[in-house]
Amino acid sequence: MEPLQNCPRETLAAVRGVLTDIDDTVSSDGTLTAEAYGALQALKKAGLLVVPVTGRPAGWCDHIARFWPVDAVVGENGAFWMWHDRRQKRLRTRFIQSEEERAEGRRRLERVRAEILQEVPGAGIASDQPYRLADLAIDFCEDVPPLPSAGVRRIVDIFERHGAHAKVSSIHVNGWFGDYDKLTTSLTMMQELFGVDLAADKAAYVFSGDSPNDSPMFGYFPNAVGVANVVEFADLLEHRPRWITSGRSGAGFVELAKALLAARA
Repeated sequence: MEPLQNCPRETLAAVRGVLTDIDDTVSSDGTLTAEAYGALQALKKAGLLVVPVTGRPAGWCDHIARFWPVDAVVGENGAFWMWHDRRQKRLRTRFIQSEEERAEGRRRLERVRAEILQEVPGAGIASDQPYRLADLAIDFCEDVPPLPSAGVRRIVDIFERHGAHAKVSSIHVNGWFGDYDKLTTSLTMMQELFGVDLAADKAAYVFSGDSPNDSPMFGYFPNAVGVANVVEFADLLEHRPRWITSGRSGAGFVELAKALLAARA
């Protein structure tokens, strides 16, 4: 990971879009600052494609797609994407799985949920769980006292024991049944919604993130950017970002936006 300030100007100037995690990447300490929101808006106004790629639930993504200055949002670690059709004036959702597959997944996750709460003292169900359609989010530090790393590892083990995928973010362990993640859904979304073949054009898009569930994205995008707090998870990352900001969380995202806009100017 090299400092973002070392990234060649021509590399930044060639970027046509930004995909980004939200929690502790755009947000800071659980809050969306005016500066970070303004950075999203400035990128969109400059003509860049802006797509949050998050583990947050469908209920949050509905709001984000409607009200934030973004082109679309990938939610629940790849279970779907949403976008606001400005011409038709309606929100649209494209799910990766059928309703029957999602219903079966939720049924199986109920057993996982019961075992985690029984076997991992201090773990909690994420407060945004009622707004989720496809996954189970276990809180290990957002609204509960922080769990030790062994507790987080135990949560992941229980998900995997049941055959579920499990990804660790900066606040939750998200688990689901289905062969998708942030990366696979982003690839499909970019092709179907925007006609962009990322396999051929990945250097023209940047992903920014901060935690282990962003690792597939870090590995795919040659100019992925981690905000400074990504170093806290460095040992858990199979793939690390190419560049790293000096600022943490939302301040780091603002730093990235300013670098992109300055290079375009």
